[in-house]
Amino acid sequence: MSAPTTTAVSQVDIHDPRTGPRPEGWTEFRARCLPPVWDYELLRREAWLAKNPPVLAVVRAGGRIAGAFAVMVCRGWGGRAFGPVSGGRLRPRWAEVYLPLLSGYPACVFDEEFTDRRAAIREFERALRAYVGPGLLGVVYRAMDPGLVPALGGRGRMTREIDPAAVLVNRYSTVDEWAATLAPDVRRYLNPDVATEAAFGRTDLDPHELAVLLNAHRARQDDRAWAGGQRSRIGGLHLDTRSPVAPAYLDALVRRPDVLTRTYRDGTGRLLGFNTMIDHETGCAVHHWAALPSAAGGRKGLYVDCYARCVAHMIAEGRPELTAGRAMLPEKTALGFGTRSLFSVAVPRPVLGR
Repeated sequence: MSAPTTTAVSQVDIHDPRTGPRPEGWTEFRARCLPPVWDYELLRREAWLAKNPPVLAVVRAGGRIAGAFAVMVCRGWGGRAFGPVSGGRLRPRWAEVYLPLLSGYPACVFDEEFTDRRAAIREFERALRAYVGPGLLGVVYRAMDPGLVPALGGRGRMTREIDPAAVLVNRYSTVDEWAATLAPDVRRYLNPDVATEAAFGRTDLDPHELAVLLNAHRARQDDRAWAGGQRSRIGGLHLDTRSPVAPAYLDALVRRPDVLTRTYRDGTGRLLGFNTMIDHETGCAVHHWAALPSAAGGRKGLYVDCYARCVAHMIAEGRPELTAGRAMLPEKTALGFGTRSLFSVAVPRPVLGR
């Protein structure tokens, strides 16, 4: 489906996936421009199972969708309620344009042909201010591509470069060619003596088992980030507004035909690690990765084999790149990954829409 030919913003609508229907034209726009985490059913599950539920802002040009924002309207960091009903419009809140379940990708996306991005961003901010009410303190755009910064920035807006995303450009004809670039102490973790299985659209997995492993892995990453001082950076893990990943969300995710899920198990069938990889003709993305730590019976360096298999898929399918989020950058550098710059922009209420 071709992109809109008009460049003028006609309207911005905000949709609550918990209660509202899928926006007209959303399926076509998502398939053209966005990874599967933007699927409306996945957004619905995420919203009902999150402490700071996301809403979806849709930009229309000439009546057709030309852009979108995934937005968390945040009430705080210590909330216990999931899918909370919004409080009074005077209650202090802030918004984050952010994909908490795919951190290396921006949550503000436009059709390539759509050029009036600055106007669309200002119109979005005005629509969000009206939607949330007087309690809205401001907006933080997290993990934005450099190309969006000119449209996002301006007087009274604070822009800062944050930890980059890891990217491996496909310059290889075989996985052995890639493996030959690795240091010997990294290559020794390839092909471990562990049972592994991978497939698209898996229906044989226990989502609760996956969620327990994933959330424990994320908690350890957060602890390491705190120890390393990363929480002092805008767009990093400080004042973390993410929610635990719910089993119901993972159940829907791993069943998708464009998500490859790999599992590793020991001889007793115990889950040692798993990975979800998003596959698209524009590139692959190492999505979720989680493993047991060595102290709990896990296998050291299991992620190296996982990444090798993701690289093999990228090469075999001729995908242009493999992205791998923002965590564990030294380990990914050792696997040949480069980086892609990302920025965060903070916009206080007085300059929203200006």
